[in-house]
Amino acid sequence: MDMSALLRLGRTALPIVATLLPIASIAGVLAFAGSTLGYDFRAYHAAAARVLDGQPLYDLGFEAAGGFGLFYYPPLFAPFILPFGLLAESTAVVVWVGVLLALFGLGVAILPVARVVRWWIVLLAGLSWPFLYAVKLGQVGPILFLLFAIGWRWLADPTRVGASVAIGTAVKLQPAILFLWALLTRRWAAVVTGLVALGVLGVVATLLVGVTAWTDFVQLVRQVADPITTPHNVTPGAVAFQLGAPTEVATAVQWASVVAVLAAIVAATRWATDESSYLVAVIASQLLSPVLWDHYAMLLLLPVAWLCSRGHWWAALIPVSTALALVGITPPIAYPLGFVVALVATLAVGIRARRIEAR
Repeated sequence: MDMSALLRLGRTALPIVATLLPIASIAGVLAFAGSTLGYDFRAYHAAAARVLDGQPLYDLGFEAAGGFGLFYYPPLFAPFILPFGLLAESTAVVVWVGVLLALFGLGVAILPVARVVRWWIVLLAGLSWPFLYAVKLGQVGPILFLLFAIGWRWLADPTRVGASVAIGTAVKLQPAILFLWALLTRRWAAVVTGLVALGVLGVVATLLVGVTAWTDFVQLVRQVADPITTPHNVTPGAVAFQLGAPTEVATAVQWASVVAVLAAIVAATRWATDESSYLVAVIASQLLSPVLWDHYAMLLLLPVAWLCSRGHWWAALIPVSTALALVGITPPIAYPLGFVVALVATLAVGIRARRIEAR
C-alpha cells in the first residue's frame, strides 16, 4: 500500500477511532469508579442541599483541600448548582456527568482549528487521565474547557469574551486572570461586560445564599488553600516539597513560578499573537492556582489544539505523557512540567507567528 493510500486510510479511520476510544475509556473509568464516582460533584450537591434546607453554603470544618464533601467554590457558583440539589444524589450525579460530557463535546466542536485537529483532541481526551479523572470526579474542568473555547473562538467579540470570563470566574476563581489579559490587550468592552456580568451574578448569588457566604468563603479558602503542603497538590512549590525540599525553598520555588507566569502573560500580550496570548493566559490561570490538582491538566488540550493546528504535532505528547495507561508510572513532576512546556511553547510559537505576520 503506497503512502497516499495509507493517508486516506488514516483520515477515514481517525473519526471512528476518536469516537470509539473515548467511549470505551469513559465507560471503563465510570464502571470501576465505585464510591469515587462524582466525588467532587457530591460536595456541590451537598452544598446546594444545605442552601435549600436553609443552612449555610459552606462547611467550615475542613482544614485541608481534598477531603470528601469539601465545597470551596465562590458563592457565584451557587446559582448554577442549586437546581441539582432538588434531585436525589445518585440521579444528580448521572445528570451532571452527562452535562459535563456534552459541554466538553460542544467545546471541541467550536474550537477554531481544522476538523482533523478536533478529532485528534477528542482522541487525546480519550487517552488522557486528567480528562477521564475530571469526568469521574464530576469536576468542573469540562465547563471551563467550553468557556475558554468560547473566548478563543470569538476573540474579536467583547461580549462573548467578557461573558465567558465572568462565568468562568463564577465557576472557579482562576479564570479571573483573563481580566488582566483583557486589560493588557486593551479589550475594555470585554472587561466592562465581564464585570457587569459578575455583578449581576453576585447579586443573584447573595440573594440565594446570603451575605455571610462571602466571609465564610474567604475563611474557608484561607484554611485549605496551602500551595506547598496540601497532599496530592502538583504546584511547582508542592512538587519541590514532595521531592524533599525544605518548606522555605519550596515556597521560594512557588513564588518564582508565580512571577515567571505573570511575566509570561505580559510578554505574550506585548509580542505574541492574540490567540497565543489568550491561551498563555488560560494556561496561567491554572498555574497560578494555589492548589493544582492533576485533573486540571485536561485544560492543556486547548493549547495543544492550537499548537497542532500550527503544525507542531509534537504537542500531542503533552497529554500522552499523562495518559490513563501511565497512571502509577507518570511522576507528579510531569504535571507542572506539562503546564510549563505548554506555556513556553505557546508563547514562543505566538511570538514567532507575530513576527512573521509583521514581516
